[in-house]
Order: sequence, then structure tokens, then C-alpha cells
Amino acid sequence: MQLIVNNITKSFGEKEVLRGISLNAHSGKALGLLGRNGAGKTTTIRIIMGVFPADSGEILVDDKPINRNELTIGYLPEERGMYPKKKIIDQLVYFGRLHGLSKNNAISSSKQWLERLYMTEYANNKLETLSKGNQQKIQLAAAVMCKPSVVILDEPFSGLDPVNAMLLKDIIKELINEDTIVFFSSHQMNYIEEFCEDIAILNGGTIVLNGAINDIKRSYRRDMIAIDSLDYKNILKLIFEKFSNEIISAEADNETDNRVKVKLKEPSSKQSLYNLISSSGIDIDGMGIIQPTLNDIFVEYTEDKI
Repeated sequence: MQLIVNNITKSFGEKEVLRGISLNAHSGKALGLLGRNGAGKTTTIRIIMGVFPADSGEILVDDKPINRNELTIGYLPEERGMYPKKKIIDQLVYFGRLHGLSKNNAISSSKQWLERLYMTEYANNKLETLSKGNQQKIQLAAAVMCKPSVVILDEPFSGLDPVNAMLLKDIIKELINEDTIVFFSSHQMNYIEEFCEDIAILNGGTIVLNGAINDIKRSYRRDMIAIDSLDYKNILKLIFEKFSNEIISAEADNETDNRVKVKLKEPSSKQSLYNLISSSGIDIDGMGIIQPTLNDIFVEYTEDKI
């Protein structure tokens, strides 16, 4: 299945929030939806969910207008969206019924997810009695208990300790393996890189970059080289003596022990550098191109606007 957001716009009063947003999401993949606060991510998510309509543009499923009676969307919001003074089991059954489950199926699914998330003992507790992390787990159960075709996760790891984060990772991987379309919005770039093949970066209501993460990284100049060696001082000496005309800079990496970072004038010089180092007799642990991190890319495309 393919969900297509085609040239959607949205204004609130005189404020233009979305300016022709287009993106594609596919079954069995997670799409990272990135942007600074105010970039338009939440508005895009709400239009996909049908909370309010776009001013123009369309949402398509397999090239047909979205049928919200047939397509089930599960949503895990960044802010809590459940009832703090109601029993957990009652809320889950209620949300299951809203998504079209029969009462018996809603009860059964609620119990299964409480067990899966190690929350069975809290079934009759009020939501407000739980920790922030456990409330997040209940919110997750409400989002996925109806086996939705599309799942939208907005800062899903917020408030989770490392053990519960591992549990959530397993669930996200299962959703992807079950051919669910997953939208993943987070400022924690390590999670985006772990789960998403593709990203779309919003800035000022437009998409300023989209595509496969690996392709985006490979599109950058491959002129930064890392050389790992316990003898990094002699590596630096060799480079300045034998290779200074081919580099812009060479320095020890302050953030990583025993690493030299070399900035080449031209990417084509990297093979000559490899040959120089490998023939020098200096013991090295590894050499390779330094690709930009997703965090670097995000800052590059979003630092100019809010």
C-alpha cells in the first residue's frame, strides 16, 4: 500500500502553515517526518488523520482518494491524549470500540496489549497513577490495538527508560515487518536512522529535503577521511610532510581518541591518501569516509527558519 500526500496547503487565518507538501509513504517502511517546532509536522499529521481538511491538495491511498471508513490510522501523540481519571482497561476498550472493534474483540485486544507491555497489574488503575513512561506505554497500546494500516508515532520514546525503549523498538520493528505504514516524527536522530529508510524534512511549511537517508548522505562531497591509529601523531606528521598539497586540514579528533580527521581539497585524492598511509608501515586500525550525520543534515536544512 502507498499513502500519497499530494501538494497540500493549509492556512489558519492569515498564517500560511503548509505550502504545497508532497510525500509518499509505503507499506513495510518507516518514513521519518522531521522539522523544527513550528515547521508544519503536526498540521501535516492532523490532515493525514482527517482531524481537519487541507485547503487544497489531496491524500491518496494507492492512487485513490483516501477512504477513512476503510483505512485505520493509529496515532501516538507527543502529548498525552487519554483520560487521567479513568481506569486503563476501560479506556483501552473504549478506544478499541472507536476504531471499530466489537466489545469482545476490544476487551481481548486490550488484555493482550497490557500483557505484552507488562502492564496487566495496572489494568484497573487510573491513568494518572502511572509514571510518565507507563502512561506512554498505555498510549501506545491504544494506538496499535486495532491493527491499523497506518501508524503515526510522534516522539514515541519520550519518557521511556532503556528497558521500555527496547520493548518499544521491538514493537516498531514488528509493525514494519507486518507491512504497516509507519510515520515516525522525532528530534532524536538516532531513532530516525535506526528505523527509517526515508526522510522528509519540513522547514517553514515546505519540504526542503526528502529521499532515502543513504542516498542523501552519499550525495555530499566525500572529502572527509577518518584514520584510526594509536600512532595518530605520526599519521599527522606523515600527512603534513608528504600530502600537504592535497589537503585543506588535518587534525586529531578531540571527540574520538586516536583518530585523525583529514579534509581533502578534492574527493578524488582519497585513494592517494589511502596508498600513502597503507605503505607507510604505521599501524592503523581503520580508514574511511566520514559521512554527515543525520543531525548535521537536519541542522543544515532547518537552521535558517523556525
